[in-house]
Parts: sequence; C-alpha cells; structure tokens
Amino acid sequence: MNNTGYTPEEPIAAIATALVPSAIGIVRASGKNCIELASKIFSRPKALSEAQGNSLVYGWVIDPSRPKESSRIDEVMAAVYRAPRSFTGEDMVEIFCHGGVSVVTSIYNLFLANGFRKAERGEYTFRAYINGKTDLTKAEAVKEIIESKTDVSRGRAAGRLSGNLFELIDSIKKSVVDVLGNIEVEIEYPEDEENIADCFDSTPLVQVKEKLQQLEASWKSEKLYQDGARVVLCGKTNAGKSSLFNTLLKEERAIVSNIEGTTRDWIESYADFGGIPVRLFDTAGLRKTDDVIEARGVELTKDLSEDADVILYLVDSKNGIKEEDVDYMKEQKTVPSVLVMNKCDGIENVVIPTDGPWKHAVKISAKNGTGIEELVSVVKEIVLGGSVAEKEHAGLGSERQKKSVQEALERVTHALEIAATDEYGLDAVVQDLEDALDSLGEVTGDVTPDDVLGNIFSRFCVGK
Repeated sequence: MNNTGYTPEEPIAAIATALVPSAIGIVRASGKNCIELASKIFSRPKALSEAQGNSLVYGWVIDPSRPKESSRIDEVMAAVYRAPRSFTGEDMVEIFCHGGVSVVTSIYNLFLANGFRKAERGEYTFRAYINGKTDLTKAEAVKEIIESKTDVSRGRAAGRLSGNLFELIDSIKKSVVDVLGNIEVEIEYPEDEENIADCFDSTPLVQVKEKLQQLEASWKSEKLYQDGARVVLCGKTNAGKSSLFNTLLKEERAIVSNIEGTTRDWIESYADFGGIPVRLFDTAGLRKTDDVIEARGVELTKDLSEDADVILYLVDSKNGIKEEDVDYMKEQKTVPSVLVMNKCDGIENVVIPTDGPWKHAVKISAKNGTGIEELVSVVKEIVLGGSVAEKEHAGLGSERQKKSVQEALERVTHALEIAATDEYGLDAVVQDLEDALDSLGEVTGDVTPDDVLGNIFSRFCVGK
C-alpha cells in the first residue's frame, strides 16, 4: 500500500516530551538498525547494541565529533525494544535524559546527525498501524487521550484504546459474514422458495441494524465529551456571575466585588461538569450604561449568548425576578436557558414563577456552594439531550468513524428492504452486505484509502 509519504523502517527520531524545563526528557527513535545507530552516540556501544528487548541500559550520550574529554552530553538511561515487541513493531530506542531544553535538543540533534531523520507527525503510531500493532480505532484513541479534558473523556477514549470499539465492529462484521454465507448457500443450492424472504432468516440482520443504530447514536454524546459545550453566565450586575464562575472552576479567576460593573469584558476557562468539559464564560452585567467600555462588554455578552449551548441566567434572590430578566430570557429562543436564583443562603421560601420563559430553574448560593451539584446536573442533562452513552459501552470516537457506520447502516437497511420484496434477486442483497462490510472495514482500517490515513495521522503530535 502507499504509505502517505512516510517511509517504513527508515530510522526516525523525535522529542517525545514537551520542550520545557522538566525533571525528565525523552528522545524516541524507531526503525531498521536504530539500536546499532544509537550505539554510535552511546558511551557503552556494545552494551546497547547487544541489549535484550524490553531492557534498560545505563550510560552517557556522547558526541563522537568532539574530543573525548568534552564529548559527554548527559548521563541517561536507554530503553531498548526489539521488533516486534515494541509500540511501532520495529526496533526502538528511547533515551531518558535530564529535562533541560538544551540537553534534550542536543541529544535529538545528535540522532539526526548520526543516521536518523526527523519523524513526521503521527509517524510512530502510523508504523504501529501498518505493522499490525494497532487498528485505526485504537490509533485515534491515542490522540483522544492526549487531548482529553476530563477524567470521563479520558476514560471513554481509554475504552477505545483497550479495543472495545474494535471488538464491537468485529462482532458486527462476523454477523454480516454469517448472513452472507447463508445467502451464498441458497444461491449455489436453490430450493423452490417463491421469494427472497423465504431464502434466509433476516433476524440476525435486524440485530445488526439495531447495533449500528445504537453505535451511530453514540457519536453525539462522545463528541460532547471530547469537544465540550459552551456555557455562558448572564445576568444583571451584582447577580453573582463572577462568584459562580470561581465556584465552578474551584479557583479565584474572576474579580468579585460589590461595585456594579466590575466585569466589563468576558473571561473564559474550562470546567468539569460531571465529566463533560465545559467552556465557561463570565460576562459583563446586563444594564444600561453611559460607560463606552462597559456598554461594549454588554454587547459582547449578547453575542456570546447567541453562540452558547446553554445560558445560565443569574438573578439575585434578594431582589427577585424583574421584567427585564424575563424579557432577556424570552429573547434567547434558540438557546436553552437555566434560571439560576443565586444568593439563596439565608432566604426562606424563594419562589420561582412557573409561567416564565424558562424550562429549567435552580436555587443556589455561589458563595457557600449550595445547589451547585444540581446546577451541574441540569446543564449536563440539557447538553446530552438524552443521548447518554454508558461508559462501559463502546462508542464512536471520530466523525470519520461515524460516517463509515452510517454508510454501513444504510446498506444493511437497504438489504433488509430488498429482502422483504420480490423486486430484486439475492445478488442485490449480497452487494449491499459486501458494501456494508467495506464501510465497517474503514472504521478499523481493514479497508482505508491512503488520503484518509494521511488525514488521521497528520493531526497527531510529533513523537507520537
């Protein structure tokens, strides 16, 4: 197969840790003869070149171009992996050095000067894929884990990395193959049935359709756990938006003051709403003002509200709901809104009118944290919209996977429709099911165009 510009087996090297001062840095190398090449810049070349797989060798990285007395770069541990028992399925060496930027880059440049080339983005994972060490669902899960923003999103990606999606797709494919086998028998040894429906039992195919429908539906919630939701805090000045912002973040990010109009611009940060990464916005208080800067902040608040997934509209319970509060929430017709009655501590019987333009209302105290758990639960329910995928169940991890599953579902659905009529022969059903198998093969990488591979792996970081 064409390998999208990568050259398999060619020795490659990359810095595998962030290029910032740290305790440890890692320079990773892979490819044919990479262990022997690495031994040329190692103080104990024989120990490294003869090391067993999955072992550590102590020594120094040296620059052979310098005089012996000044050739030492750093004291390191070298991890040796022998093919095929490595991440890429090739021989590999990883140098664990001190994490100074100068040290790491010096070792990396030594690799490049001694027979290695720079690794491309995602090239290590690509090699793992072409060497049969992983499939595309696991490869994409690696990127998901790196980019995950909450423990739950990481856990869902870890499920795909462990193979739960691959196993589900594989079981569906086997069911389709079994149906195809039964049809082929009928084609080779036809009986006297009057229609297609009599030729084979469609029950397994109906079950396949149901599994594909469930899998397709999982993408909505999986995407949410990956990308997150935009939640905007709105309300009049001194409603407690900044206090709630800080409480949800569990840190002091916004300035809290009794002086009205303290927040003139907007600030944002990520928060964890029950495992869903939320891009949370604290905005300027809504009021009429002659201050040009504050007025601009109010306009920005309205713009942010229009693009939000959920609006949390805060009201000071001591002042109650005013007509302008109701009017603003009425304006937000396309964005789900939650009425948040804040500062409820010390107030008995806070009444929330049932005839307002809100479907959801919560009583909280941003100051002492009461009601926050309920508020998070309400937001989570809104953004998921009933599409909750249970953690233990496999779910789709990318738009690419969703598209392929949709195509497979369309072909299986069409096959069932054909099987229920007398308009077509069994060959038409076979064609649909073979197309479905091709689409499912694209999910795991059994059947994948090279341009798709290039798109997937080029989005990885260098060194992974």
